[in-house]
Amino acid sequence: MSRPPLPLAPEERLIFALDVPGRVQALEWIDRLGDSVRFYKIGMELLASGEYFQVLDELAARDKRVFVDLKFFDIPATVAGVVRGLGRWPVSYCTIHGWHPAMMQAAAEANTGDMRLLAVTVLTSMDGNDLRSMGISGEPENIVVERALAAQAAGIDGVIASGLEAAPIRAATGPGFSIVCPGIRPGGPAGDDQKRSVGVAQAFRDGADAIVVGRPIRQAPDPAAAAAAIQREIAQALGV
Repeated sequence: MSRPPLPLAPEERLIFALDVPGRVQALEWIDRLGDSVRFYKIGMELLASGEYFQVLDELAARDKRVFVDLKFFDIPATVAGVVRGLGRWPVSYCTIHGWHPAMMQAAAEANTGDMRLLAVTVLTSMDGNDLRSMGISGEPENIVVERALAAQAAGIDGVIASGLEAAPIRAATGPGFSIVCPGIRPGGPAGDDQKRSVGVAQAFRDGADAIVVGRPIRQAPDPAAAAAAIQREIAQALGV
């Protein structure tokens, strides 16, 4: 059975994508953003540095929430072992791919702590043409909802999906299923590799529990101010 959504304070609903090559750069960003960010996503680029868990420990020591975004996808026993091991660390969210029901069920059964598992549905850098080139028929919205329902049935706690699909996911899965939306573009589409993006207010209006923002903060003249502006927009969207 899926766990209820994480009890997130309004300021924890912004997750910053800490896409950096190593610990030094990660700590610089954590210092730079200060109190404007309370939740960090750490992914594959940092993993390659060999300093991944050092950064994870540093985030936890600073009372930040941690989202491990490594998109695990393997045979059920292997993914179950990874999830079981990761449960020993202070992790709030962890991603696995949402393509294999048996794998998702094994991961859910291995997750005995407080960590929430999110199934990756369709990457926000992909559109219908990309899916068709992979031999997958159907529009992204339909595929995403199908995978969200499969994840829920397998006991996964939620999904990571484009804000474009947040409303149909929420309608299909109900109120107790977590939805985290990456690729958020506060100023609208930015012409980058994110093909299915939405703004902050729409994501929350349509049912998102949290959003992931990277480049709009990283590339801003004043990143902390950009993060603070997004926090204000989240608070307004939530009515707090």
